[in-house]
Amino acid sequence: MEGEMNNFIKVWISVLVSLTYCYVISKLISKGTKRLIFYLPIISLFLFLPLKLNSVNLVGATSFCYSWLANFKLLLLAYNKGPLSSSNNLSFGQFLVIASFPIEIKEKTKNPSQKNPNNNKQPTISFTLKTLLLAILIQICNNINNNNKNSQNYYHNIVVLILYFIITYLVLETTLVIVATLARAMVGLELEPHFNEPYLSTSLQDFWGKRWNLIVTRILRPTVFLPTYRFSSTFLGYKWAPLPAIVATFVVSGLVHELMYFYVSRATPTWEVTSFFVLHGLCLTVEIVLKKGLCDTWRLPGVVSGALTMGFVMLTSFWLYFPQLIRCKADVKVLEEYGDLGKFLGKIVGQSYHVFIRFQSQ
Repeated sequence: MEGEMNNFIKVWISVLVSLTYCYVISKLISKGTKRLIFYLPIISLFLFLPLKLNSVNLVGATSFCYSWLANFKLLLLAYNKGPLSSSNNLSFGQFLVIASFPIEIKEKTKNPSQKNPNNNKQPTISFTLKTLLLAILIQICNNINNNNKNSQNYYHNIVVLILYFIITYLVLETTLVIVATLARAMVGLELEPHFNEPYLSTSLQDFWGKRWNLIVTRILRPTVFLPTYRFSSTFLGYKWAPLPAIVATFVVSGLVHELMYFYVSRATPTWEVTSFFVLHGLCLTVEIVLKKGLCDTWRLPGVVSGALTMGFVMLTSFWLYFPQLIRCKADVKVLEEYGDLGKFLGKIVGQSYHVFIRFQSQ
């Protein structure tokens, strides 16, 4: 563990030095291909950094934040676009934080003074409940895995996959909320939300476009969707140009996920996770075509369409998203690391409590 933390610290130092260089380049080199050439060594370094780590959680976080999001932000910055562009008037500190973490500045609303008094209480309660549920589900999964180390039975395959599906969402949302809270305290800016209750989705378009992991949606739109849309519109027109743009966006997302899976497993890609995203991209285009054909004159009840949407996402996840992670035992390693972290934090709390009691007794 000590060696892994030393490697993680070295990775962070490399990131800070690299982003400082990128900030200076953005001030000295005009936007365009020339600035991109200066960024290419950093983009290559960020693709290499996850290979310096072995912890599944640290590898996953590093590859997501730097190999994916930071690299895409730098590609946009090369042409003075995206969250790091000069149009946002970022200070050096704000530049480092926004480039380092999966966050994005919230766009100003027309009526910022209109606030709901329950806005602050509701997310806090929701976050607390989701964190408690996550802790309970992780413990349940650990117990099931410990009881099934020598046999992969029906109970394990069905129940654990459902639990993994829920845990994936809870881990992403709770982690990103914590990161956003820390980042907001550092940069003093309002940030865009990461999730919007995806379990309430009523269609694939609703799920992927408005509710699930919105930071990824917002970074893929200017880097993949819009360029493909503009190119396709010259051949297909503006009505149908979004369809190839959607497929291209899901293909890129699948390839990046495949890269992240490689960082975690260090095994030859099986292309299952890429197939997952390609399948969803194709199904989403079919959904949009049907909506256009019906002109929104006929819709399923929200309860039915919601159940069908979440059922499709879950079943395809069981089929294509999770198997590769389970084969390399990444799921077991993640749960073990969370268990070790819980014991470590419990030990610190216990020691702090005993020190406090001694201090009070004196």
